[in-house]
Amino acid sequence: MKTARLVSIQVGKPREVKAHNGETLTSIFKSPVYGKVALRGYNLYGDQQSDLTVHGGPNKAVYLYPSEHYSYWAEELPDMDLPFGIFGENLTTEGVTEEAMHIGDQLRIGTAVLQVSQPRMPCYKLGIRFSRADMVKRFWNSGRSGIYFSVVKEGEMEAGDGIERLAVHPEHVSVADVVRLYKREIRDPALYERVLRVPLSGSWKEEIRERWTEAFSTA
Repeated sequence: MKTARLVSIQVGKPREVKAHNGETLTSIFKSPVYGKVALRGYNLYGDQQSDLTVHGGPNKAVYLYPSEHYSYWAEELPDMDLPFGIFGENLTTEGVTEEAMHIGDQLRIGTAVLQVSQPRMPCYKLGIRFSRADMVKRFWNSGRSGIYFSVVKEGEMEAGDGIERLAVHPEHVSVADVVRLYKREIRDPALYERVLRVPLSGSWKEEIRERWTEAFSTA
């Protein structure tokens, strides 16, 4: 991993917003915070998830989105203002990408230690944030999923902190690999076997196994 740093931190609390079927509770509207921010339990100070069945908890405690993706979205959505945090990310970074990070890798940011747990599967609330019905599909098709982390060690972090990779998982399954396997964009039996051995959280393994069997099984 090249030299990496934390560019910006964003947090948000649940709020009611208008949706196509009335109102919904969401925490996707996040604002930047400055100075040292504590990471305790499953949250950065000032952040709170709205629906713990699909967001937050031990395996999706912190969400990171690479700042490198913003230039792509600026071209895709030229009429939109794109402040850091618009994708609902807690951490906007430089030098941390889905291609470079592996499931199970550990990073130190400030005094906190995080472990890569899974990619993001976007939900309809991303469309609400962008006021675009097509945003979920565009996000998913872009391959720019961002990265969810679990908390290995609580601590503090602030914008400008360097990011150090402390451990690389031996299976070397990148976050981008998981998405490609899920979407059946690649057929790599060795990678498929490796993904079943990594600490990939959520339903990703089960769904990848089902999709792989359906598409590629010769039995």
